[in-house]
Amino acid sequence: MKASIDVATRVSPQLSAFMEKLVNDPDREDTPTLKEVQAALLENTPAAEVRMHPQDRTSALAEIDSIIEEYGEEMLAIDFVVVKASEGLSRIIETAMTDVTLPKNPTLAVVRHAMVNGLTARLTGEGTIDPDEDGTLLGEIDALVRRFGADAVAENFIRFE
Repeated sequence: MKASIDVATRVSPQLSAFMEKLVNDPDREDTPTLKEVQAALLENTPAAEVRMHPQDRTSALAEIDSIIEEYGEEMLAIDFVVVKASEGLSRIIETAMTDVTLPKNPTLAVVRHAMVNGLTARLTGEGTIDPDEDGTLLGEIDALVRRFGADAVAENFIRFE
């Protein structure tokens, strides 16, 4: 079972960051499951916090326990890592959202199509996007399409900083 993008938004930033470190660990051969995240948390959590009464725990341990209870321990941790677009791609998505020639809530596929058909070049010409980012941004949106599907609403990936 593949989790939807919505499950990642229900994970705290702290747990998402911890999961992302495990997912991106170059020494790992395969993507960690929620059970492996739980084991890593137990390994990295002070003993006093582990022995807390379950009602008193508001830690990442309590959070991962709850997620495992709801989704199962064999779910891949990568599905629970919050994914946001880079600053450049976020600017492209925001521009696509206000472009009257595009659908009101553009999908990743619509944004990608707009990028290939001149949106990125236009923003580069206006100085909004760094010219060196062009190829990187296309690769980034392609990765989002592969992971979340062409019909995922692009607005969900905007990075607000």
